Amino acid sequence: MSEPMVRWEEMVQPGATWSHVLKRGTALRITDVEGGANVGAIFYNMECPAERYNIDTLKAQQVAHLSKGCVLYSDMGRILCSITEDTAGGHDPIGGCSNAALVRQKYGESRYQELRNDYYKNTRDSFLIELEKWGLGPRDLTPNVNFFSLLRVSGDGSIAYQPSTSGPGSFVELRAEMNVLTILNTCQHPLDPNPKYQPRPVHLAIRSVPAPREDDPCRTFRRENGRGFTLTERYFL
Repeated sequence: MSEPMVRWEEMVQPGATWSHVLKRGTALRITDVEGGANVGAIFYNMECPAERYNIDTLKAQQVAHLSKGCVLYSDMGRILCSITEDTAGGHDPIGGCSNAALVRQKYGESRYQELRNDYYKNTRDSFLIELEKWGLGPRDLTPNVNFFSLLRVSGDGSIAYQPSTSGPGSFVELRAEMNVLTILNTCQHPLDPNPKYQPRPVHLAIRSVPAPREDDPCRTFRRENGRGFTLTERYFL
């Protein structure tokens, strides 16, 4: 069966931010164009942005990183997005995002006055700029997911940044289970040991997709996911 036709596609440049209301019944494919990208992402129920991505996503699915089959839960126990495809080898939901002080310490001073749009950007401030476009602000910041980056969690609870396993053309696909305000940023991971400011671009493509069936791999990945899909489907009755 051929893939559904792409309804929209575009590039997100290095260090840039993007937002869109990903409609229920569509899927967003994020492709690492050059390899070694990082995409910070935050998610909200567009109809009620007080409902947003929750880190209990990990506890509900007994995981420390996200990959194909996982879902992203809201703080109401509903499912915002499902990861239906993943060729990158896992994604970090616990590393957080960079801020101005961290970027200045790692990469040095940079100002728009001298560098124009090549000045060193950070994820937190970039998220806030994008949130303002939707009437949201600092109190609405949530934990973020870092796609294409991975932290390894050992048995004693320690974490370590994993050198990128995402090569050119690696992708992850998110199926929207609600109408999801999705905000992405391509700044580097806060634990990236690269001493140079070198964010990477990504390609985005949005397709229409069928609703998940009863035997959908994301629904059956964990028992809790079945309950999450039921809550989500009841919301749209």
